[in-house]
Amino acid sequence: MANDREEPQGRLLALPQAPDAIELRHLRAFVAVAEELNFGRAATRLYLSQPALSRQISGLERLIGCDLLRRSTHRVELTLAGEALLDRVRVLLTDLDEAVSATRSVGGELSGRAARLWAPVAAWNADDGDLEELSAAYEGLLARFSPPPEIQIRPVKAGGVPSLLVTDQPERPATVLYLHGGGYVMGSAYGYRPMAGALSAATESAVLVPDYRLAPEHPFPAAVDDALRAYLWLLDQGTDSRRIAICGDSSGAGLAVSLMLHIKRRKLPSPGCLALLCPWVDLAYTLPEETPDDPQLMVTDRLMRRCVDQYLAGHSLHDPVVNPLGFAEELRGIPPMLIQAGTGDHLLPQAEHLADRARQNGVEVTLELYPVATHGFHLFWSFLPEAQQAIEQAARFIAAATDDWNAVASG
Repeated sequence: MANDREEPQGRLLALPQAPDAIELRHLRAFVAVAEELNFGRAATRLYLSQPALSRQISGLERLIGCDLLRRSTHRVELTLAGEALLDRVRVLLTDLDEAVSATRSVGGELSGRAARLWAPVAAWNADDGDLEELSAAYEGLLARFSPPPEIQIRPVKAGGVPSLLVTDQPERPATVLYLHGGGYVMGSAYGYRPMAGALSAATESAVLVPDYRLAPEHPFPAAVDDALRAYLWLLDQGTDSRRIAICGDSSGAGLAVSLMLHIKRRKLPSPGCLALLCPWVDLAYTLPEETPDDPQLMVTDRLMRRCVDQYLAGHSLHDPVVNPLGFAEELRGIPPMLIQAGTGDHLLPQAEHLADRARQNGVEVTLELYPVATHGFHLFWSFLPEAQQAIEQAARFIAAATDDWNAVASG
C-alpha cells in the first residue's frame, strides 16, 4: 500500500549572493593586478592612476570580506582566496565579453544607423557643391544628438576666441581642450556640445571647445592660431599645463597635432597628453586609404581634397605643422599620445602610420582599434557601444597621463 504521506525532502541551502556593490571595474582591476603582480604596470594597462587602482582593489576586498593580495614594499602576491577568485573571474569576464561581442554582431543595425547619418555629408557634390550646403548637412548630423542631461554649457572668450565651456560641475577647472572635426571647413563648438558633454562626463573635467575660424574665409594658420590662443587662455586660468589634455576628432585631431608642434616650436609649457580620435593627418595624401564595403561609411576622397585645398590655400606641405607624417622627427619630445580608430575606417592607415612614426621618435603611444566600420564613430556615443567604450578609455588614458605628469612634478 502506497504511503500517502510525502517523504520529507532535503533542503538545499542557497549560496550567498555576491554583494551588489561589486562592479566589473573591481573585477577587471583585480585581474590586471593578479596577472601583472605589479600595481604600476596594472594601472598603466587600465589607464588608471595607482591610487585609483589601489582604491578599487581595497574596495573589492572590503566587499568580499577577505584579503586577495599580499602587498609588501618589493612584491605583490596572491592569497589563496585571490587564487580561487582569479580563475573564476577570468571565466566570468571572458563569457561576458563574448556575450557582448555576439550581441553587437547581431545588432549590426547600429553601424548601419551611423552610416545613414553620415550619408547626407558623404553624398555632397565635391566638384561644384556649395560649402554652405555641406556645412549645413554636417550641422544637421550633429543636431541629432543632445548633451548628457547633467551637462551645463556657458559661452566664454578664450583668449578672444568664442568658445563653449562644457561641464557637469561649474566649479571644476577646464583641463580638456577639445578641437572639433569637420575638415577645417565645417563643424562648430555649438554642434559639438553633445560630444564635449560626453567627454566631460567621462573625464569629470570641464571641456573647453573653441569655435575656431574655418576655411575658406579663414585659411591656415587661422585655426592653429585660435587653438593656440585657447590653450594659452587655459594656462592664464592658473591650470598647470601638465594637467591639460588636448583632444580632437578627425581633422580636429590633426589640428591637435598641429597645435602641439606649434607649442613645441614656441617652447611653451607642454600639455600632459594628446587624445586623437580617428585622426586625419595626411593632408599630403601619401598613404593609401582603406576601401569600405559600404561607400556611405566614408567621406569621399574628392570632398577631403577640396577641404584641404580650401584650408591650406597654397600653404606649403613642407611645413611640419600641417604635415606631421612627412616630418615625423618633429614629434620627438611631445607628451604621451592616445590614438583611437575604427577597424573599418577608411583613414585607419593614417592612425596606424602616425602611431608608428611617433613611436620611432620616442613618443609614448597607445593605439586602440574598435570594431566599427565608420569614420568619426565617437560622434555616435549615444547609441553605439563601441563609441561609449572608446570615450571611457580616453578618459582613463587622460587621467593616467596627467596623474603621471603630476607624480613626476611632485617627485
